Parts: sequence; structure tokens; C-alpha cells
Amino acid sequence: MRNFLNLKDIPIRDLKKILVDAKRRKKLRKKLDNLEVDKGAPLRGKLLIQMFEKSSLRTRLSFYLAIKQLGGSTLTLRPDELHLSKGGESIQDTAKILSNFGNAFMLRTANDEKLEEFKKYLSIPIINGLSPSCHPTQILSDIFTIEEIKKKPISSLNITWIGDSNNVLNSLIAASIKFSFKLSIGCPAEYKPSKKMIKYIRSNNNKIHILHDPKKAVKGADVIFTDKVISMNDKVNKLKKMKKFKNFRINKKLMSFAKKDCIFLHCLPRGKEVEENIFLSKQSKVWQQALNRVHVQKSILLYCFGKLR
Repeated sequence: MRNFLNLKDIPIRDLKKILVDAKRRKKLRKKLDNLEVDKGAPLRGKLLIQMFEKSSLRTRLSFYLAIKQLGGSTLTLRPDELHLSKGGESIQDTAKILSNFGNAFMLRTANDEKLEEFKKYLSIPIINGLSPSCHPTQILSDIFTIEEIKKKPISSLNITWIGDSNNVLNSLIAASIKFSFKLSIGCPAEYKPSKKMIKYIRSNNNKIHILHDPKKAVKGADVIFTDKVISMNDKVNKLKKMKKFKNFRINKKLMSFAKKDCIFLHCLPRGKEVEENIFLSKQSKVWQQALNRVHVQKSILLYCFGKLR
């Protein structure tokens, strides 16, 4: 049994093994419909229990299809329907029930401590479907997409992040350190990564640069990432924040400073941080990026169950 909570804690050999497996499984599904089961049904009889404390579309759908294609089933719980939130049942007792009824638990939460507490009491694997500190399933899938499109290992590419410092960027930073790729972070000075993340960057032999000029950040980029500047639970002055990011909007002029074959990625949902003519352009690979979540999620599940080839 293995958990999948943070890229920082997973050995690079295991992360690469997941990507190799996902590549193989995607090829094998070319002629299959969404709900057709993979040959051998490696997770036949297994139940994945999902709980979402925050909104979800891609993570919810991709994990649903992932476990189905592997031969298992999924059950999605709403936290407001459980005694955990309504009746004061403890995480310890909830974890015991989840472990008795299910075979793996995927949690999207607004509380990192809750993930750790569930990990402490569960006797089944736990997967982080997004937390305030990181979004590991998203970034590992994005690496898969980048290598699929560029046909090169990510370690040989220049990756740029333009935008706010958030949980997705934290996982991208962890991935840069694990996979040893160059990462340029373009953001206003007051929105740079946290002191904890900067300390983590400095304590590792890395290729990460934080820049406050978006043109310098995208120069020579093979891939440009961004995310919503105003996130779902952002309790800030939204107009003031958008004004700070005015020069960091992804448009044709900014993309012109990157390599000609640079691709654009966005974990979605989108906001005003990217212009329509870039989001819907040939350089944009956002739909391929979203669909690839299914293939990588499948390999993450197999990793957690100790069934990777």
C-alpha cells in the first residue's frame, strides 16, 4: 500500500514508472470506449471512495473513469452528508469506516492537516486530489502531456509559469526539483512563492528562477503554464489583485518572446489571465492536458495498490 500526497515525498523512480505505465495504457485504449475495461481488469472488485470538500470537474471525472477502466468502481461522498461535518464524528472513526468499506480514498480538501490525519488512521491508500499546499496528480499528468507533445524528457525543456503562487505552482516546483528541469516563475514581487517554498528551492540543487518581468520569464520557453489569478477561495480585493497581474496576462505579444513551438497549458478553469486568441490557438493544448488526467490517474491508482508493472 502506498499513498500519493505530495510529489516531494515520492521517489523519482516511482514517478517515472507511473509515467511509463500511463504512456503504455493510453496506447492500449485507442479503440476502446470510455467505460470499456482494460485487458486483465487489474483493479477488478476494488472500490475507490472520493470526497470533495472543494469544487471539482476534471479530477472528479478523471478518477471516475480511471477506476472504471481498471475494472473497479467509485463512490463519491459529499462532506455535508457525512457525520464527519454534521454530527461531529471524528476523522479517526470515519477513517475506520472508509477502510472497512473501500479500497482507496481520494480527498480534495481545504485543509492539509486533514489529509495528514486521514493518512494516520486509514489502512487503505489515500490520494491527494488537491489541497491548499499542492496538486500532485495535476502536475504529474501535465509532465505526461508535455513529454507526449514534445517527444523529449522534461529534463531537457524550459518550463515557464506565469501567474500567482499557489498549490499548482508548489507541485510544479517539486516536480522541477525531482525531474531536474529548468523552471522560470514570472509573478509580481508581492505574489512570489512563500518563504517555506523559497527555502525548499534553495535547499535543493535546482534550476528554478523567480522573475518579476514576464517577458524575461517566458524567454526561450518550451512550455508556458498559467492558472486562474483569482482562485476559488481567494479572499482578497479582486480588482486590486487583477491590476497587479495586468502585465502578466498571456497574450500574443508575451508568447512571441517564447520559442516558436512553445505550447500553452492551463489546469482550468480559466479566467482573465489568458486571452481568448491564445487559449483557443494551435499552441494551446488544454483539452489534451485535461483528458490525459485519466491515463495518469490510472497509473497512480495502480501505484497505490502496488500493481504497476
